Amino acid sequence: MTFKTLMVQGTTSDAGKSTLVTALCRYLYRRGVKVAPFKPQNMALNSAVTIDGGEIGRAQAVQAAACGLPAHTDMNPVLLKPDSDKTAQVIIHGKALHNLSAQAYHDYKKIAMTAVLESYYRLGEHYEYIVVEGAGSPAEINLRDKDIANMGFAEAVDCPVILIADIDRGGVFAHIVGTLELLSETERARIVGFVINRFRGDITLLTSGLDWLEQKTGKPVLAVLPYLHDLYLESEDALSVKKSVSDHHKALNIVVPAFPRISNHTDFDPLLLHPGVSLEFMRDASQVTGADLIILPGSKSVRADLRWFKENGWEDLLKRHLRYGGKVLGICGGFQMLGEMVHDPDGIEGSAGMSEGLGLLAVSTTLYPEKCLQQVSGVLSFDEAAVAGYEIHAGITTGPGLQRALIKFSDRTDGAVSADNQVIGSYLHGLFDLPSACNALLKWAGMNQQQAVDYAALREAGIELLADTLEQHFDFSRLEAQLAAFTQV
Repeated sequence: MTFKTLMVQGTTSDAGKSTLVTALCRYLYRRGVKVAPFKPQNMALNSAVTIDGGEIGRAQAVQAAACGLPAHTDMNPVLLKPDSDKTAQVIIHGKALHNLSAQAYHDYKKIAMTAVLESYYRLGEHYEYIVVEGAGSPAEINLRDKDIANMGFAEAVDCPVILIADIDRGGVFAHIVGTLELLSETERARIVGFVINRFRGDITLLTSGLDWLEQKTGKPVLAVLPYLHDLYLESEDALSVKKSVSDHHKALNIVVPAFPRISNHTDFDPLLLHPGVSLEFMRDASQVTGADLIILPGSKSVRADLRWFKENGWEDLLKRHLRYGGKVLGICGGFQMLGEMVHDPDGIEGSAGMSEGLGLLAVSTTLYPEKCLQQVSGVLSFDEAAVAGYEIHAGITTGPGLQRALIKFSDRTDGAVSADNQVIGSYLHGLFDLPSACNALLKWAGMNQQQAVDYAALREAGIELLADTLEQHFDFSRLEAQLAAFTQV
């Protein structure tokens, strides 16, 4: 099958690459095009489990949904999950293979590029169109050697590129012109147009700047996309500032310790969107007041984050919180911390050794190289509420506490509930995604209101909003002309 490819690169991180790719995927899907998303290399701690039992960046799972597809490892063949400032776990085709330093990974890129191209051409055998997302900026000149994420990939497969820039932060014209200046001549020739993202205000005040940009560069502005205040899409990685805004007058106050290596914080999006919940990610335990529920989140480095938790006053806070009747939940790495011991004999997440847990659940965990990666569904043990999500962890947890399980699957159980019913833990990511489970868990925590949002419907609405916005503001006829000229070069 002959397939088309279009790549989106950004002048900066968070310029809007993920959202534009999502919008383009849904735009093509609406028109009956068999389209798939693709990101050669992603660096993120928010990952998703795929239909083929691997893990990829969460943004690509959302983009797959925009295409009407289940997520597959070929959509993000290289995923880097940092476990320190200098090292990262390298995941190839959905499986963790190495822990490498930045320099070692740079030398590894030739092998990684082979994996990237294998996945790309496999997708091309099944789809008519592939929409590709770059990473960071193509103008990072210190990273251009052996690049597989931006222009290095575009040059390898000979595809056109849209460059997107964020005007909301200011300096948009400098970002665009400066990026072009730092590209090679052949790389500049790949850019078929610009998209300016997150514009607020009167578009007529921007017109003179757009005219100057097109004259200066000889390339068209394909769209000026407005700032969408009501947009919801799952975050690819970093915690958003607005996730720290709370209203303690709401029915239930939740605090999440912001571990240095927090992972899969999208678990909490249904709670952040819940009309009766105030949720705060916090680093300083001394600033916590009035919490009804404390949730220990996932972690890329459980023992290191457990040490941080204890050294920064959180363990004392947790004990005081429980003495006054508060509730505690641990998810994945947080569940492991709630147990009695965490063993890492092979140094899976750092130096080999063991750490004493918080001792709130009668379980212990040993980390092994092989990860558990699967999509699952079941019911909560205490009220049969439906629950669904995914498991993605390297540990095996054992102990008598598992006899009081939190979740029942068709073939096994998961998690634990303390004898006094104040502490629960689970390996399940997406614990709050289904309204039934969200309502039941919040009721356990002390809330009587049944107001959980339909998380899947909200994500679908966000994807539809992006596609609607694209149809209104994107000049597709101009893009088609540029693409035709590109293929003739």
